[in-house]
Amino acid sequence: MEQFRRPARIPAGHVSPDAPARLRVGVVGAGRVGAVLGAALAAAGHEVVAAAGLSAASRDRAQRLLPGVPLLPTDEVVAAADLVVLAVPDDALPGLVAGLAETGGWRRGQLAFHTSGAHGLAVLAPAADAGVLGLALHPAMTFSGGPEDVDRLAGSPFGVTSRPEHRAVAETVVLEMGGEPFWVAEGDRVLYHAALVTGANHLVTLVAEAADLLRAAGVDEPARVLRPLLTAALDNGLRRGDAGLTGPVSRGDVGTVAGHVAALADRAPDAVAGYVAMARRTTERARAAGRLKAHEAQPLTDLLDDVQVPR
Repeated sequence: MEQFRRPARIPAGHVSPDAPARLRVGVVGAGRVGAVLGAALAAAGHEVVAAAGLSAASRDRAQRLLPGVPLLPTDEVVAAADLVVLAVPDDALPGLVAGLAETGGWRRGQLAFHTSGAHGLAVLAPAADAGVLGLALHPAMTFSGGPEDVDRLAGSPFGVTSRPEHRAVAETVVLEMGGEPFWVAEGDRVLYHAALVTGANHLVTLVAEAADLLRAAGVDEPARVLRPLLTAALDNGLRRGDAGLTGPVSRGDVGTVAGHVAALADRAPDAVAGYVAMARRTTERARAAGRLKAHEAQPLTDLLDDVQVPR
């Protein structure tokens, strides 16, 4: 992936590989991501003409972020739009794109982008065959559905994949939404997305797990204890990588790790598997980074290999 870069603005005009115009926008999937991106495009001067959303939460979110925009069936949203935002779950995207192609829903000259991190351009092939200019624009940001999501979009990195001749269009759309584009090759999309899931989604699980364990240990306000610790740990990890590692594994403290495993098995058996998996991976990374010598790492590995994980 290349460094973040800010390309020159593209003058307004008609929809083409060289210059996106002020466009009529249709949002398919007015969920946590789609409604926010629709609002950002409206703020950039585009006209959001329709949106599709099935759940009550989507309808409420659209009413709040896209006031006055009608909620219509998906095919009608696509028919009304010059720019179609496809903000649907990863597994639903291929069928949606192909289904619209089979029913003649796509129109030559339209611009469409999806927000899936795991998919690239291949999933848009049925639309491209119908003459649609397709882009993969993934905001590398977590959206919770709250009012803070709009502010979070400003300056957010976007993983961009497009055909080379459409790259300026892709980057300009991202910039208009307030994001910062960076390039992800088609063949790297799944690995890119796995990296973000590891760093963000799994992080939430780890934090929630740590908070639960603190409550079990009698700590009434886990967030108060965890916030400064986790903030410092995140900063260390981002700035120093494996060199920022602290704790018993990095010191080779086998007895401490064994005590943790025993306490978890007794008090929180569901947490044993996660602890062992992360301790094993931490041992491997500490060994590879030179934080642990082979003779220090081996007893940890032996201990962790012998743990009977509750089922």
